[in-house]
Amino acid sequence: MLREAGRTPEQRRPRVRGEHVHSEPPAPDIAPPRPVPRRHSVRDQVLEALRAALLSGELAPGEVYSAPALADRFGVSPTPVREAMQRLASEGAVETVPNRGFRVAEHSPRDVAELTEIRALLEVPAVLALARTVPVAHWDRLRPLAEDTLEAAARGDRAGYAETDRVFHRALLELTGNQQLVLLGDDIHRRAHLCAVRAAPAPRTTDLLAEAAEHVALLDALTEGDLAAVERLVRGHY
Repeated sequence: MLREAGRTPEQRRPRVRGEHVHSEPPAPDIAPPRPVPRRHSVRDQVLEALRAALLSGELAPGEVYSAPALADRFGVSPTPVREAMQRLASEGAVETVPNRGFRVAEHSPRDVAELTEIRALLEVPAVLALARTVPVAHWDRLRPLAEDTLEAAARGDRAGYAETDRVFHRALLELTGNQQLVLLGDDIHRRAHLCAVRAAPAPRTTDLLAEAAEHVALLDALTEGDLAAVERLVRGHY
């Protein structure tokens, strides 16, 4: 957990150990990872917190952050932070800066458009095939996930919406039984959401709600066996 309670402003100033990064901004107040007993779990929780900070804009595009400064903010050693940042680098969210830390990647509207096109190429044919083969009763199992996206959207929680949206779409692809498609779709989904944060204005709550409502409408169409509506909804979702 972050060691913030009872500290003075001076004590809350992040201390960078090792290499000094003159241009590094103060480490943002990122929601702390939950306390867990094992190192790999610490890394996973730090990764979750960093992803949320990227989606919320707390970690600013183009800025360089050192692992020791972020580790001090989290109250953990630099190692799990570096491991989490390396994972984010493999996803294109940050870039490694030798002897300094990690720079938050910057993206353009074209990047967003290209990733959106890839998502559609992967998911549209898969969902249309599922609409013809999956028993109707299976679609009710996804409704709690669709409701989660609505709740996150209603709060205006962009990071929460991105995560619940990812979980919903992953669950759809898992019905294909193609694990490689699931992994690839999951990776592209994360990249698309992070790109959108940097290349487009923050969506309004009404925009998030409209997008989340499409999940419910899609499940309704799948349950009713309305293939024309399924195709219209799934093609218009991207």
